[in-house]
Amino acid sequence: MIHEIFPVGPLQCNCSVIGDETTHEGMVIDPGDDIEDVLAVIQKHNLRVKQIVITHAHIDHIGGAMKLKAATGAPILLNPNDQALLKIMDVQAGWIGVAPPGIIQVDQNLADADTLATGKLKASVMHTPGHTEGSICLYFPAEHKLIAGDTLFAGSIGRTDLPGGSFPKIIASLHEKVLTLPDETVVVPGHGPLTTIGNERESNPFLKG
Repeated sequence: MIHEIFPVGPLQCNCSVIGDETTHEGMVIDPGDDIEDVLAVIQKHNLRVKQIVITHAHIDHIGGAMKLKAATGAPILLNPNDQALLKIMDVQAGWIGVAPPGIIQVDQNLADADTLATGKLKASVMHTPGHTEGSICLYFPAEHKLIAGDTLFAGSIGRTDLPGGSFPKIIASLHEKVLTLPDETVVVPGHGPLTTIGNERESNPFLKG
């Protein structure tokens, strides 16, 4: 598995470029900005991008998606419960002081338990509302890896005070779905350092008890 993780944009969102080393099919998760950097990583590994997956429709995760789609031809995938956030991209741009990205067109809806395939790599979609209504995580079972978006961080969880956020929902998502994964699962959060399910189960103050 090819997997490069690097921060993009003013909020340093963790963008993931994932690829199958045999077929060179690839997937990009959360291309929030700095698309030139994303394309450089794609070219470095000679990947053909098959999917642009968005964990949730906050501008720092989706802002560069249309530019990446234009460059690669790959479809944009998002859970439909975040449609309301897509409609206020100009407002979101004002929150962080960046230029609005324009209209973002989603090509495929993601639902809980969907399976995404990139070459021989397979990921399961987990709908984890709470940070936003349409937040998802992507779980690669063979690689013991979870792309968590802004649902889970090292030592913390996603904020719930923005439109579509709900503290009870994010806690339910974490306990009923995320924490059912094996302790050795590596967690790639939407921002900040990597962690594991075991570490968070043991020490995350939001998850203990």
